[in-house]
Amino acid sequence: MGDPLRELLEAIAAGDDERAETAAQEVGRLGEKALPTLREMLNSADRDRRWWAVRALAALGTKEAVAALIGALDDPDPDVRACAVVGLAGLQPEEAVEPLVAHLSDPSAYVARLVADGLARFGPTAVPALIAALKEGDVVARAGAARALSAIQPEEAIEALCRALDDPSAIVSYYAEDALEKMGVGLILFPPR
Repeated sequence: MGDPLRELLEAIAAGDDERAETAAQEVGRLGEKALPTLREMLNSADRDRRWWAVRALAALGTKEAVAALIGALDDPDPDVRACAVVGLAGLQPEEAVEPLVAHLSDPSAYVARLVADGLARFGPTAVPALIAALKEGDVVARAGAARALSAIQPEEAIEALCRALDDPSAIVSYYAEDALEKMGVGLILFPPR
């Protein structure tokens, strides 16, 4: 019988997505002994190998795997970055919040949207960083932060969301208004004069 890790890695590299998905899950179950090989795959020139390495790291889910996933947020390929975002959103490690917030402005609109959706899954853990991004980020980051806050609906974001109603970007003010309405803040009635 051969080396199980080697066999699984060959399945990942074979080009059959169904086999590769099964193998990535199995590599994740092998635990820490798979880490050196997965880190090596992250440095491959082949984007598919990097993508599958990220997928397996997400299945592994250890602290070291999380650190590698955070590093994969800077991969040159948007599909690899997207896979890292989805993996981190599934694991929800607190140490991933700041690196994810930094990628609210990813050059890929698809990745930037995944980041906002992923941060929303972190819930209250992500709120302080999202409020900061809403106040200080570029327009893409502000829009993503407002969108994520709209999903989370935290009371501590009301003031920042109210200020964002006057944002020069229509999309930022739209998501801010959406968040406030979901929280019932937009339903305040004033008596007629």
